[in-house]
Amino acid sequence: MPDADTAPEPTAALEKMLALLSYLLTRSQAHDQQISQAGVTARRSDVYLLLALDKSDGGSRVGDLADRLMVEPSHVTRQIARLQAQRLVERTPDPLDGRARRVAITAEGTALLSRLHRANRASLQRALHDVEERDIATTVDVLQRLVDGYVRRVRTQALPEQCEPPDPSRLGGIPGPRAPGVQEAG
Repeated sequence: MPDADTAPEPTAALEKMLALLSYLLTRSQAHDQQISQAGVTARRSDVYLLLALDKSDGGSRVGDLADRLMVEPSHVTRQIARLQAQRLVERTPDPLDGRARRVAITAEGTALLSRLHRANRASLQRALHDVEERDIATTVDVLQRLVDGYVRRVRTQALPEQCEPPDPSRLGGIPGPRAPGVQEAG
C-alpha cells in the first residue's frame, strides 16, 4: 500500500473531497442552522448518542454506549445527564443486574431525531437536486465501505488485544453494512 505522500491520484482527490465535506458538515454554523430548522437544541455529540440509543433495542448501558461511540464512559455519563434533564433519555434499572442502569431514548428523543432527519434530508435533497439517484446510491455504497474500513481500523487500534474487531453494524449511530439490495428504513 502506498504511503500518504505517494497515494494514487484518485485517493488523493478523495482525501481532499472528504476533508472538504467533513468541514462543511461539521461547522458549528451548519449544525446550528440544521438544528434550528428542525426546532432542536442539541449538541452534535448529543445527536450521535441519541442515534445510538435509537438503534439499541430497549436501551444500553453507559459502557456499551461509550464503546459504540468510541469515547470515554465519563463523557457519555455527562451527556446522559444533560439529555435526561431535557427528557430525551431515561435511566432504568438493568433487568439482568440490579446494580446497573440502562439508558433508553424517550418518545421526545425519538421525535427530536425525526425532526432532525427531516431537516437534514431536505438540505441534502436541495444540494443533490441535479445528481442522479444511481450516482447517489453508488456514493453511499463506496462511503459505507470506507466507513466500515475506518471503524475496523479504529477498533483494532483502540483494542489491540482483540483478535477480531467488533461488528460495525453494532455502532448504533454509524450505519453498519447491509446486504446487497437492502435499503435502510427511514
